[in-house]
Amino acid sequence: MYQKILLTGINGQVGHSLQVALQASQFPTELIALDRTQLDLANAEQIREVVRTIQPDLIINPAAYTAVDKAESEYDLAYSINAIAPGILAEEAARLNAKLIHFSTDYVYNGRKLEAYQEDDATQPLSVYGKTKLAGEEAIRPVGIPHLIFRTAWVYGAYGKNFMKTILRLASEQETLYIVADQMGTPTSSNAIAEAMMQILQQGDFKVSGVYHLVNSGQASWFEFAQAIVEESNMLRQREGKTGLLVKHIQPISTDQYPTPARRPANSLLDTGKLLQDFDIEMPHWRESLIKELSSLHASNL
Repeated sequence: MYQKILLTGINGQVGHSLQVALQASQFPTELIALDRTQLDLANAEQIREVVRTIQPDLIINPAAYTAVDKAESEYDLAYSINAIAPGILAEEAARLNAKLIHFSTDYVYNGRKLEAYQEDDATQPLSVYGKTKLAGEEAIRPVGIPHLIFRTAWVYGAYGKNFMKTILRLASEQETLYIVADQMGTPTSSNAIAEAMMQILQQGDFKVSGVYHLVNSGQASWFEFAQAIVEESNMLRQREGKTGLLVKHIQPISTDQYPTPARRPANSLLDTGKLLQDFDIEMPHWRESLIKELSSLHASNL
């Protein structure tokens, strides 16, 4: 079992959920959880200094530059954080004989496949964000340390900025919403990711290295996800004796009708069979996790 874990990016969605889960658990003996002010992944020298000072036996790195559209005009910064930093973390882990868990993304794929992606499918990122995240994966592998890279997708939760919270805000302000319906994926709760990670850590030292897909089960379009958010939120509000959200209509639109600086994959479905095979983890359906996240959010707003 791990004595000292270094966790990065605790102000992000996954980092926050992991910090909460780890602090509530019986391990590690010591958890050092850092935000960007304490560990700036754009600062190579600081990364080395922090890791050498802490001397963890496991580094968990969910920190990333995640502003997908902004990355198109901030390539150097995105590359520093998403591509260079993971390689440095791997190198420093090697010096300490430590292990590394790193988080990546569905954006490493071009989204043209008709079925769910397998881990060994060809990568072809469409955006700067996707390209820099893929470069980060490729920086880790040659170092040769025990490592796990988890590609996740469509992450949301009660904490932080995300699609679920944006829809809830817009649905309280507008009667009609227009949501992209021709991109498919699996909405994935940051808490579902954290729960899976805890199961993996509880299994002890991981004997395998490589890439794994880590998403909820099921599939939806952004349009269907938005519908579910509003439906489930209204049900919760009704139980609490509150009026429903203002929104009356959610209209499907195409990606072409909602242009963005960065291109998104049309298909972000990720097969999690390898995760089940190697770690015996079966991910819950996305709607089940959505209800949990909405319940948590409603409880915090009471």
